[in-house]
Amino acid sequence: MSNINDTFFDGYYKDIWKAIIPEELTNRESDFLINYFNLKAGNRVLDLMCGYGRHALALGRKGIAITAVDNLAAYISEIDLLAQKENLPIKAIQQGVLHFVCDEDIDLAICMGNSLNFFNAADTLSILSNTCKSLKPGGHLLINGWSLAEIVYKNFSSRTWSEINGIKFLTESRLLFFPSRLESDSTTIAADGSMEQKAGVDFIYSLNEMENLLLATGYKIEEVFSIPGKKKFTLGDPRVYIIAKKL
Repeated sequence: MSNINDTFFDGYYKDIWKAIIPEELTNRESDFLINYFNLKAGNRVLDLMCGYGRHALALGRKGIAITAVDNLAAYISEIDLLAQKENLPIKAIQQGVLHFVCDEDIDLAICMGNSLNFFNAADTLSILSNTCKSLKPGGHLLINGWSLAEIVYKNFSSRTWSEINGIKFLTESRLLFFPSRLESDSTTIAADGSMEQKAGVDFIYSLNEMENLLLATGYKIEEVFSIPGKKKFTLGDPRVYIIAKKL
């Protein structure tokens, strides 16, 4: 392995996400959030594991107050820079989400990009419980992902390969149980031939398990979509949007 540094790797992942998730999808998801949850200027949204801020920035540009949380300094710095430049109502916080409790009442919490599946059941319960404490009565939580059991077991592939912006990306995955999870080894090959390898784990929950986790932490599932606001989730759909309401 070569010495691709953290700055390169963070930038690489940002480029990967921007290539895999087009701006059009971000706009559609943000429009759905505004319309479904009736968001207006002055409402506050908590964006957990916000990444480089694709939803935080899109909503902030509509005047909606955002608290954006991520553990990566590069992402938070980028959000801060753009928020200051455009005078957006965004507070960006660099912190791991496991023990994060928002100090403001929020109308909606979102956890996008399969981020919640990075955590085992005990940690997921902690994150959901802490988030529920900050939600206003009747507030909502939206979870987006693609490691739902109803997705993985129908579509599992042990090897994937892609090339984005001249960078090759190979992932070899293993489907394991007790607990159910995907363990992946990712190899990045830059244009100059240098390489970087990283390992990751995505925990797999069925829709029923997600329902139980949410009920245990003060929520009730309201809707489950595969295309937000347009198509209800069905077996094997490539992604899921779970909408839960605080009890």
